[in-house]
This record gives sequence, C-alpha cells and structure tokens, in this order.
Amino acid sequence: MRVGTKSVLFGAHCFGIHFIFVAVAWWKLYGFPWDPRLWLAFFLHDLGYLHSPNMDGPEGERHVELGARIMGRIFGRSWRDLCLCHSRYYAKRLGCHFSRLCVADKLAFVMTPAWLYTPMTRATGELREYMDRAAERRLVATSLLRRNQPCWVRTVRICGSKD
Repeated sequence: MRVGTKSVLFGAHCFGIHFIFVAVAWWKLYGFPWDPRLWLAFFLHDLGYLHSPNMDGPEGERHVELGARIMGRIFGRSWRDLCLCHSRYYAKRLGCHFSRLCVADKLAFVMTPAWLYTPMTRATGELREYMDRAAERRLVATSLLRRNQPCWVRTVRICGSKD
C-alpha cells in the first residue's frame, strides 16, 4: 500500500480525524464554519493523497487536485480555488496567494496532539519522509532531533511548518 493511501486511511490525513482538526482550526481563525460547503472542503481537500507514492514528491504535490476538482464541479471556481490553494506549493505554482484553508490546515497540524500524530505518521512512513525533507531543507538540522521523532514533531511545531 502506498504512503499516500496509508496517510488518508490512518495517517496524518486520516479521513475520519484530520477534517475535524481542520474545522476546529478554522473556527479558531475565522469563526464557526456554518457553511456546509466548508465541511465538505475540510473532508475532501487531502483525499488526493490516495494512491500517491509520496507526500512531498511530484505526485504528492498534486494531491490538491482531486478535492479541488470535486468542489469546483459542485460549487464553482472559488471553492475549487480554496482547495487548490490550500497548498502553498500549488498556490505559488499557480501564481496565487494561499487560501484560508491553507492556514487552517497548518494550524490543524499544530493542534493535533503529538501522542496521536506521531504514531499515526510513524505507522504510515510519512514521518520519515517529513523528517528527511526537513533535513534536506535544513529546517531541523541536528542529528539528535532526527533520531527522536516526538522531539522532532514538537520542534517543527514551534519553529516552523513541516512543508
């Protein structure tokens, strides 16, 4: 099973858990999400990771397209763009500003308890990929942090985003 599929089933982007943290983050940032379209966006925005062989590689970077395509077909361009631009990478690629969903999604990462996030991402292989990518980008440089996954997660939450 590919890492993206594992992420959606039981990892950082777990379809039964992640959208709740995104909704709570949205509530903290912008007020309660009364619009049902937002709840659908919270649920759909990361489903594009299904079948992806990586999280941050070329295939993983396109994960925004599935949710955006669905939201766009149902609700129009602005909802498509909300999902497309929840990735800073993808927004930059399109020459757009990242969406409010991007900010809520990043806050959701911080709000997910480490006792839940660490074992979920360890089990899927995501954590290793995130740690390797951070080391490549020199976001977390010390070898001590690279050996201690819970410490790495706490440090990234304090010092900056994993992507």
